[in-house]
Amino acid sequence: MLRKKANPLKTYCITWRSHKKYLTQRRKGAKERNFATLRLCVIKLFTLITHISSLYTVLRMAYPIFQRPMPYTPRPALFLLLLLLCTTCRPQPDTLRLATTTTTLDSGLMQAILPLFEAQANATVEVIGVGTGEALVLGQAGDVDVVLVHSRAQEEAFVQADYGLERHDVMVNDFVLLGPADDPANVAAAPDIIAAFTRIAQTQTPFISRGDNSGTHNKEMALWQEAGIAPVGDWYQEVGQGMGATLTIAEQQQGYVLSDRGTFIQRQAQGLELVLLFAGDGRLLNPYSVIAVNPALHANINIELAETFIEWLTGSEGQTAINNYRVAGQQLFFAGIQEAQP
Repeated sequence: MLRKKANPLKTYCITWRSHKKYLTQRRKGAKERNFATLRLCVIKLFTLITHISSLYTVLRMAYPIFQRPMPYTPRPALFLLLLLLCTTCRPQPDTLRLATTTTTLDSGLMQAILPLFEAQANATVEVIGVGTGEALVLGQAGDVDVVLVHSRAQEEAFVQADYGLERHDVMVNDFVLLGPADDPANVAAAPDIIAAFTRIAQTQTPFISRGDNSGTHNKEMALWQEAGIAPVGDWYQEVGQGMGATLTIAEQQQGYVLSDRGTFIQRQAQGLELVLLFAGDGRLLNPYSVIAVNPALHANINIELAETFIEWLTGSEGQTAINNYRVAGQQLFFAGIQEAQP
């Protein structure tokens, strides 16, 4: 029997919508905007000074009173005027284009920590949430400045091909195997994750796969390969969706699904009925890395802001923000690459 796949037109539309959203948000480079704003301020300032000087010269020639020493000096008023002009001409916030995995968005992490960076750096972060594979494709094309992803082999290939500068470890959580509460394949009793996957295949219980070349999907396929199983048949469904949408489909079909713990906890707090049936195997660690796109390949890369973001994210402030993020009292991500906590 052939592997059951998601509707390709539906998957294409979802991918196109996410890319179209990015295209509509894309603006001119932040450096060019700031330079243009500064140039306009200078022009306005010199124009104002010229007009004041010309007006004063005309008044001195037309009215003798202006040739006398003035009883007061207008310097304070002029200072306030110049101060107001400079205030209204402040440089606009710089813009960083970030491609990150859907797991960091569906878990709520990015929404919690990015405003802290934006306030400190006077920047705006434009976020594109896609699977790791698509995020790296966006980086390769120069459509983003930096990527935050979680598939070590793909990350290393990205850097080795000179599409990215350097990998920086950011944080870790772990993958978990979810399913219906009655656990028809009895995966909760499996000695390890490979045995759990084997039981699902043997019983042909529905399994919902992201099927999107994401970090989660690549981890799932590595586990099937280690188990010596080619997942095919009506019981195995590839949906081509992000993590949150895949969990919804798995819940509707009462199937098993591999998820990152962070998204599971977030969705559990929102009423997800799937339960955690297996976790804790060392194979399920899920490290995340951040990589700046190589500016030598694309002139539009905001490398200065990308490096500032990486320094913040891997520094004490960013790492503290990651550790402090919790949902329902549970920590979702752990800074660095320490052991994930079950």
